[in-house]
Amino acid sequence: MMRAMGASALVLALAAPALANDTMAQLGAGGLHFITNDKIEMASEDLYVSPTEVRVAYEFNNISGVPQTILVAFPMPDIAGTGNFMTDVPVQHTDEDGKPLIADPDNLFGFETTFNGVPVDAELHQYAFASNIDYSATLRELGIPLEPFGEATTAALTALDDDQASRLISRGLAYRSDFDAGNGWESELIPLWTLRSTYSWEATFEPGISEVLHTYRPSVGGTVAITFMPVKGDEFSEERFAEYAKKYCVEDNLVATLRKKEIQQDGYTSYPYVENWISYIWSTGNNWSGPIGKFTLTVDKGEVDNLVSFCGEGVKKIGPTTFQMTAEDWFPPWDQELEILLLKPVDWFDE
Repeated sequence: MMRAMGASALVLALAAPALANDTMAQLGAGGLHFITNDKIEMASEDLYVSPTEVRVAYEFNNISGVPQTILVAFPMPDIAGTGNFMTDVPVQHTDEDGKPLIADPDNLFGFETTFNGVPVDAELHQYAFASNIDYSATLRELGIPLEPFGEATTAALTALDDDQASRLISRGLAYRSDFDAGNGWESELIPLWTLRSTYSWEATFEPGISEVLHTYRPSVGGTVAITFMPVKGDEFSEERFAEYAKKYCVEDNLVATLRKKEIQQDGYTSYPYVENWISYIWSTGNNWSGPIGKFTLTVDKGEVDNLVSFCGEGVKKIGPTTFQMTAEDWFPPWDQELEILLLKPVDWFDE
């Protein structure tokens, strides 16, 4: 299922229109980086990715002979406002009615870091942008949270007067949605701004090796059906399969496995699997001095019956659910992040 990485830029493949309401988008988080410093090398990176945990262990080598104090950053993925917030927020819980609540809006991924075994107290920087303009101060002035989702943001937008609402609309920060849900015509402000967040902390790297470990829960996207199987003569399906072949290195053996499982019913072809997607932004590894001395990637598909596909070099199966790639003096590709496709079996068709 894996082959050598291509160099093409990748585009997030959305589900077919008929599946749009059943599609959950994922947020791609990545690794640490800082302002380029030629005195510190990344001696090793050990990256583990599963549906429930991303764990990255680094060894950094300060080759200067003197301590180096560096500002280290962990960039979070942008979160864009939309009228249909269908993005997977990994760290959340539910209220007494079972409604999902964000456990910590300032730490959606449960991000934790240690430096030489000591927990790091990172500072969170957040900004709200629209049309590439920073409107953080505007939202704070109006008492609106910078997160473009959640009950607190909805309540704050609802409380605005007409002049305040017009101010947001004129700046492209929101739009007004008019609808009738059975109680007569209602109006609602929908956020359009994009939240940009970064954690930062200063670290003093003594001469020699320093160890950094960070963990978080990934955002797992997905849809309720297989959406990439090619149909001969169907231009849309063939184009979609080509996208998956580039993004996830889907190959003929995976297609053959799915063909054996296909179900014909009422003139439609179905497959008893759902798609899940995990993204990891590894291009930031290029901000360190030189290549990564020793790189290890371990992908855990979670369950034995799951299927997995991703792009890698010399990937080997090392366990019932785990696959591993190793490389030396390795540069992450600038234009292709790690994209993982998980196919999980379902028993809907047996009911």
